Amino acid sequence: MTKATSKTADQAFTSPLSPSESGAHVPLRRTKIVATLGPASDRPGVLEAMLKAGVDVVRLNFSHGSADDHRRRLNDVREIAARLGRSVAALGDLQGPKIRIARFVEGAVKLEVGQTFVLDMTLDTHSGTAERVGCDYKTLPQDVAPGDRLLLDDGRLVLDVTQVVGQEVHTRVHVGGKLSNNKGINKQGGGLSAPALTDKDREDLKTAIEIGVDYLAVSFPRNAADMQEARELLGAAGKEIGLVAKLERAEAVADDTTLDAIIEASEAVMVARGDLGVEIGDAALIGTQKRIIKHARSLNRAVITATQMMESMIESPLPTRAEVFDVANAVLDATDAVMLSAETAAGDYPVETIEAMNRVCLGAERERLAQESGHRIHEGFERIDETIALSAMYAANHLSGVSAIACMTSTGYTPLIASRIRSALPIVGLAHSPIAQRRMALYRGVVSIPFDTTEMDPANLNHEALKCLQAQGFIHPGEHVILTRGDHMNAHGGTNTMKILALDSD
Repeated sequence: MTKATSKTADQAFTSPLSPSESGAHVPLRRTKIVATLGPASDRPGVLEAMLKAGVDVVRLNFSHGSADDHRRRLNDVREIAARLGRSVAALGDLQGPKIRIARFVEGAVKLEVGQTFVLDMTLDTHSGTAERVGCDYKTLPQDVAPGDRLLLDDGRLVLDVTQVVGQEVHTRVHVGGKLSNNKGINKQGGGLSAPALTDKDREDLKTAIEIGVDYLAVSFPRNAADMQEARELLGAAGKEIGLVAKLERAEAVADDTTLDAIIEASEAVMVARGDLGVEIGDAALIGTQKRIIKHARSLNRAVITATQMMESMIESPLPTRAEVFDVANAVLDATDAVMLSAETAAGDYPVETIEAMNRVCLGAERERLAQESGHRIHEGFERIDETIALSAMYAANHLSGVSAIACMTSTGYTPLIASRIRSALPIVGLAHSPIAQRRMALYRGVVSIPFDTTEMDPANLNHEALKCLQAQGFIHPGEHVILTRGDHMNAHGGTNTMKILALDSD
């Protein structure tokens, strides 16, 4: 196990890039915060307060709002971030297939345990009753059989399939309750054949390219082929957009081969615990979350943990203890980011929620477990840039007097690899490209700084990097920085050098 010895947990690095309201420096939070935008963040002054409170990535949920809404919100984010001197990434989130019931005449019905209930593909969209309701997903009868279990409204109601008659799925209510319009349907154990990318997703994908998101999340991928299809649709116009696979189908996590293929076909993955928990069951969810995080990090991909992380704060100014432990658990598992959904999109306390999540992340990161790493310590390496990045982290965690790891990078790849190793030290990505700077906003422990080498004398690059790091407060006289770079700047995969540089105390 490697352990950061240069700074103890009580001497956590303080970053000038995240000032408090008083102007004092605050500890650098390694775990990134993803916040969903919506009506709550549209209120005057709220978006800027959210970014000041620590949002690293904004999520544009294409399930709600128009293209103009998303364009306006992203323009506002970019303007505020530029004014604050921060790189904030944008994540577009495709809706995916609508596997939902239709609507009821009275808006909702009460289903009793033991009663029969029919999902009728031929029923008018607005004619649902307590006996039957229509369904948006017309191929449901082909995907289910007697004995299957269907879960509605995120598992709050449970129906057992008794028979399939033509376009009707006959069920018996196993867990009853109130069922209202347009609630989602999941099949326990997975197996619904709906494609991951719908016609709406294809149109929203074009919008994502046009407005310039940095990441694009694909909902309900079943396998790597779904991610590859999205990659092809992005084409040359969207080649700078990183794909995020939302892991929410049982078949996507059923075995390591399928899971790893999806991870490797993406730039990042999301543990989308809502639908995933419904399909695989709550008992299996925690182990699956830990497995996804571990596999993503081992395969050099970023990972986001999402869904209901601080849901009580939609209506409350403080989180529950269970939510605090949930967020902290994900941090200790070394997730790159934790995500807020309705809490910031539609809640009453969006800024307070981000502040609370920031506090919890910092608290968890003070624990020794969050700073120790055995990542790939017994494995061989094949790439030179990967070897340099991991060697730099090992050296930084063991050499006293090191204040930061700095990576000159054109794409952000070296800082990503370095961030797979736990540490209490900041990883600073020195990049010319604004796209690379925003991409790094998702990586655990990475801070990006603009660093344009095009007009610099190659012989003075190290000196210029030290000056930049000192100006930003990452290094002080008498301290060391471990710097990685390539002989040829702005070349992807060109990192081949590690140097230990000291800032003169005079």
